[in-house]
Amino acid sequence: MRVIGSGAASMAHISQFFSKPLNIVWIFDGKSSRMQRLAKSSVLFVSCEHYAPRHLSACTFRCLKHIRCLSCNEIRIFPIRVPKRPMSNSDISDLYVAAEEILPTPSEIKSKLPLTAGAEATVRNARAVIRSVLDGNDPRLLLVAGPCSVHDLEGAKEYAQRLSKLAEEVSDVFFVLMRVYFSKPRTTVGWKGFINDPRLDDSFRLDEGLFRAREFLIELGEMGIPVATEALDSITPQYLDDVISWNAIGARTAESQAHREMASGLSTPVGIKNGTDGSISVAVNALQTMRQPHHFLGINQDGQCSVLRTTGNPYGHIILRGGGHPNYDSVSIARCEERLRQGELPVNIVVDCSHGNSLKDFTRQPLVMKDCVNQVVEGNRSIRGLMIESNLFEGRQDVPDDKSAMKYGVSITDACISWEMTEELVRDARQKLLPVINEAKQ
Repeated sequence: MRVIGSGAASMAHISQFFSKPLNIVWIFDGKSSRMQRLAKSSVLFVSCEHYAPRHLSACTFRCLKHIRCLSCNEIRIFPIRVPKRPMSNSDISDLYVAAEEILPTPSEIKSKLPLTAGAEATVRNARAVIRSVLDGNDPRLLLVAGPCSVHDLEGAKEYAQRLSKLAEEVSDVFFVLMRVYFSKPRTTVGWKGFINDPRLDDSFRLDEGLFRAREFLIELGEMGIPVATEALDSITPQYLDDVISWNAIGARTAESQAHREMASGLSTPVGIKNGTDGSISVAVNALQTMRQPHHFLGINQDGQCSVLRTTGNPYGHIILRGGGHPNYDSVSIARCEERLRQGELPVNIVVDCSHGNSLKDFTRQPLVMKDCVNQVVEGNRSIRGLMIESNLFEGRQDVPDDKSAMKYGVSITDACISWEMTEELVRDARQKLLPVINEAKQ
């Protein structure tokens, strides 16, 4: 990689990229004598794809806050990745590991993107409301709405702005959270989410994904929009724990001991889905497990491998998402209630209107939601919330080689209902539920 040298000529060359006068900026010229000055600067100019020179330490690059590429004029405010280190030629360990790459620690990313007062207030309020709903003190229903997965932050922001207005409109019946899934479990292989591959090109820039994900979640918090997500691994929550209001444990991981242990220490209420085969016992066992203290391996805020000791999370609840057949009907709900009582668990149920309950047909989501709303109108009190997969536009799309050909506001994972359908569905549900909720408030 070529690094632009310092001096008047270099300064003249880079000045064309700025509309404002430059502050003092050091341009690294490859000389070790200039490393100390570089570490104190705020901007590094390079002529390549934002990769660090191999002879500079990770510590040096973590001091940098802004990086601008001279070839594309693109500015980045996340830490530059440390180059990959080839693994040893040992035939006894790391046999199938090609390389390793050091990521910024949770505390390093949080220091560059600290939680703002506005975002913190949103998270604190949302968690308190969700707990109140689960305790039966708030008669409103939770509503988790948003794309199956987030791949385009601009589209997600527009969705959030629309959702914010709708949430305020229906706040007397629903407490609305935006579904912001940055990590996606796969049955076999496929795109694993924005954090894993934010550029959709198999470059796997996890450093960029973590940074931009946290930046976006803070922005949502500033907008007053609480976030719901899936806790897919035990490391990512250390980067994002303070910007999340509600977590889900997915159907593929509900049976995992590691995920049950993690759920016992998450700071949010946690919904656990029934198994992919429709098994409720998997979720019930997980709920019983997460209420207990656990001791397991993880990382701390400084990225050190640690023993995490939890107290247990009392705000777990089941999410019915269907399996071999739907399980949102009144008979299935009654069976779930009985199974929760047998397990001496709070009878709190959230219904996922997508996935197995919609028979993987996104156009059936409104039918599922309307059925659940009718159950509440007819007297059901165990249904505490609903989940819908919704986007700016309906359907889904594959990721083409030419990213410019992608449709704006359309999912690249599961198909979603459109924003127009979302508004109609939620407003209709509010109208039907309002008398019931008002009566419960008295």
